[in-house]
Amino acid sequence: MRQHLSHAGMALLLVLGIVSAGCLDPSQFTARNGTEQQLLDRIEELEEQNSDLHEQLEQLNLSLQGYEDQLAFYRSVVSLPAGENAAPGAEPVSGSASLEAPAVLQRTVYEQDGPFSFQRTELTGSLLNVTVDIVPGRGRVLVNTTPLMGTTFQDAANTAAYVAQNTTGRNLSSSDVIVSIVAEDRVPAVDGGSAGALMTLLMVAAIEGNHPRPDVIMTGTIDHEGRVGAIGGVVEKARAAKEGGKSLLLLPRENSRLVRYTERIRDYGAFSLMERVPEAVDAKTYLESEVGIRVEYIDTIGDVLRLSR
Repeated sequence: MRQHLSHAGMALLLVLGIVSAGCLDPSQFTARNGTEQQLLDRIEELEEQNSDLHEQLEQLNLSLQGYEDQLAFYRSVVSLPAGENAAPGAEPVSGSASLEAPAVLQRTVYEQDGPFSFQRTELTGSLLNVTVDIVPGRGRVLVNTTPLMGTTFQDAANTAAYVAQNTTGRNLSSSDVIVSIVAEDRVPAVDGGSAGALMTLLMVAAIEGNHPRPDVIMTGTIDHEGRVGAIGGVVEKARAAKEGGKSLLLLPRENSRLVRYTERIRDYGAFSLMERVPEAVDAKTYLESEVGIRVEYIDTIGDVLRLSR
C-alpha cells in the first residue's frame, strides 16, 4: 500500500513540477485528439486514489495500534487457577441481559481541494450492542469487543461487576461475567469507560433475571461506590439514540450543563467580524427541544435501576 501511495504521489509531483517550471504550458493541452485531456483526467484520478489510500492507511494504523494496546494489556493479566478465587459456599449465577449503548466515533477524514489535501477530525454518534452473560466459572470478568474497543472497557467492566455484587448481594466468585460489545459501524476502535453504568445495569438484570426497558438508553461512568459520572459527546450520543428509536436517555447529572456556540457579527468601521460566543445551557432542556428525546438525570446506580424498569 505504501508503494502505491509513493508512486501516485511521485507521478503527481512530477507533472506539477514540469508545469510550474514552465517546461509544459497548460495551454498546450488541447482536445485535438483527446490524448492530452486523458492525461489530465488520469492525473485527477490518481489524486483521488492517493487520497483514498492515505485514508485507508491511517485507519489501518489506528486498528493496528488498538490491537497492540489490547494485546499488551491482556499479556499483563495473570489468570488464576480454576476455583482459586471462589468464595466458600458461593453458588454459581447464571443469566443474560442486553441493551444498546450510545458511543461517539472519532474518524480522520481526508479531503481534496485541487492540488491540496487536508485532514479533519469528524465526530459522529453511533449505537453499540452490549450483552452481559453470567455463567458458572471462576470469578473472571471477560470482555469481548467487535471491533477492538481498548483496555478501559475492561477496567469499567471490573468495576461494574463489583458494584453489581454489592447491589444485589450475590457473590460472583463462582461465576464468569462475559461482556460482549458489538459496533455495527466499521470503525478502527472505540475506547472509554462511558458504558460502565450500563454494564452495571445489565449485570444486575442478569443476576436478578429481569430485563431493562428496550426504549431506554444510557451513558455514564461508574465508580466503586455506585456513583454515575460524566462522559463526553453528549449531543452526538443523544442524536444517535433518537435515530435508533430510543425515547428516554439517562444522562449523568454531571453533564447537566452544555456549552453551545452562537455566531455573532461585530462591525469594526468598514469591516465586519464573525465570532463564535460560548453559552452554557441546561442539557435536558436543550436535548429535549433540539434533538427530541426525553432526558432524565442520574446520580447513582439506584437511579438507573429505578428509571430503566
